[in-house]
Amino acid sequence: MKYELIIFDLDGTILDTLEDLADSMNYALAKHGYPTRTLEEVRSFVGNGLLMLTRRAIAPETDENVIQMVLTEQKAYYKEHCADKTRPYEGIMELLKLLKKEGYKLAVVSNKADYAVQILCEQYFAGIFHMTVGEKENVRKKPAPDAVNAVLEELQIDREKAVYVGDSEVDIETAANAKMPAVLVDWGFRDAVFLEEQGAKTLVHNIGELKKALVVE
Repeated sequence: MKYELIIFDLDGTILDTLEDLADSMNYALAKHGYPTRTLEEVRSFVGNGLLMLTRRAIAPETDENVIQMVLTEQKAYYKEHCADKTRPYEGIMELLKLLKKEGYKLAVVSNKADYAVQILCEQYFAGIFHMTVGEKENVRKKPAPDAVNAVLEELQIDREKAVYVGDSEVDIETAANAKMPAVLVDWGFRDAVFLEEQGAKTLVHNIGELKKALVVE
């Protein structure tokens, strides 16, 4: 067995959440009189949690009280609509079930709000993951390694036997900060060229390549 623990990012890695994120962001923007954003704009804004998504969607220099109001609206809408259009990427379910059957421990570490991580993982991946962690108060978000370290401690796995799978520059930094290897997928929120520019060492383009990167045949 190449690894004992595989930690996955959620958005853009195993779940295509972009449309629901964009819909919730645009609902909140429109309600407060701000221009809505395209799908590609929202794609470029995600990766650092909902607060940063909101800041980027409005404008970073906007008054903090306004940002918080829009964020509150976005969170409320997203909580009710986070699974309207969201779907696992093709082949992900089959791979996760295979990895679990083969004895790997599986976890999710995401910058998405923890309530949404729990809702989506239960809806789409019930019984698959040994631990799922989202953004929480008093825990530093990725690329800080805090949540990854908590998973390692809870599941009692040495970091030398773990790997992080993600789709963004935040995930590259997270794995580096946690001192573990990273596998980057290019079907999510960042493309292959960008990921290579950000220092991705292991980059995969499809589920078959991801399986080979994680499993010794």
